[in-house]
Amino acid sequence: MPVRLETLLPLGKVDPGLRAPATPLDLGAVAETARFLEGIGYGGLAVEETKDDPFVVLALAAAATTTLRTTTAVAIAFPRSPTVMALQAWTQQKLSGGRFTLGLGTQVRGHVRRRYGMEWHPPAPWMREYVQAMRAVWDTWQHGTPLAHSGERYQLDLMVPLFDAGPIEHPDVPVQLAAVNTNMCAVAGEVADGVRPHPVCTPSYIAEVMLPAVRRGAARSGRPLDDFRVCMKPLVASARTGAELERKVEDARARIAFYASTPGYRAAFDHLGLSDLASEAKELSKAQRWEELPAMIDDETLHRFVVIGTHDEIGERLLERYAGVVTDVEFSIAVADDTDRAALADLAAVVQGADDSAARAEIATGRQATDVR
Repeated sequence: MPVRLETLLPLGKVDPGLRAPATPLDLGAVAETARFLEGIGYGGLAVEETKDDPFVVLALAAAATTTLRTTTAVAIAFPRSPTVMALQAWTQQKLSGGRFTLGLGTQVRGHVRRRYGMEWHPPAPWMREYVQAMRAVWDTWQHGTPLAHSGERYQLDLMVPLFDAGPIEHPDVPVQLAAVNTNMCAVAGEVADGVRPHPVCTPSYIAEVMLPAVRRGAARSGRPLDDFRVCMKPLVASARTGAELERKVEDARARIAFYASTPGYRAAFDHLGLSDLASEAKELSKAQRWEELPAMIDDETLHRFVVIGTHDEIGERLLERYAGVVTDVEFSIAVADDTDRAALADLAAVVQGADDSAARAEIATGRQATDVR
């Protein structure tokens, strides 16, 4: 099967880290952009839950297209009940005709408590039950099975006709989980259809840490991994020219520094022997000394995390870095004129012209757990 390529909106968006995003999302342009992506052969469109409701944005895209896949990358699970999330996903799947993927994330303790006003619980077991409860709701709607989920967090046993969404043509909604640490990777292998590594997850971390945990989870529930997907939003610095690329590289340096300061991503830095860097970055962030963080990232560290190249180089470099462990890549370039449109079409052709068989073998068996980078 070919590697799949998707993009965030607006085109060319990357994780802002310490920098504000260059261009805000234009909701009025979503349909036009989605049609453009479909026209140049892009595989999918992904929307984060940051400044806009991803389900609204994806509905606009799905209604304007016929083949483009749509994905939440990611929607935050715990602030919504499993039944509410099930209905949002069911509606997206109906609208798109089976092109929707539900990507879920947990958020860190501080955000769950202080932004969403909820109590914190260990996220891996919580997410396991969340997905199981959501699937129970879908089973009720599709097959008329009495709703009967009983767990530690959720007790679901009521579904009256007024609120029964009923069967749909494409009821198998793929569920993917955002993950860095092994517990969540194991839950993904146990109950989900894919994992979405954080951008700081290098190929070696995915192969040597994440995928063994995925396989353990799959073994626990007796699930095959034949169709399991690894969907990566890589750290990328790309521009038309080498001169323009220099600024992008500095932005990427700032993003790495920001992530190094975040305890939830610590394991990915420990894996590369960068524990001291992560500790120092954490102390600077606690002191609110944000602008001192980028200088901590030397060139060697930069290149371990970031794929760098001009627009005509970046497709091949993404494949060189990730084709052995990833089935889906999330990346695009900003489009200002016809030159950029052609470059993005070429990027889509290069990435989606590659075969994902090496990654599938790695996911299923771990046959080559190694990082040439």
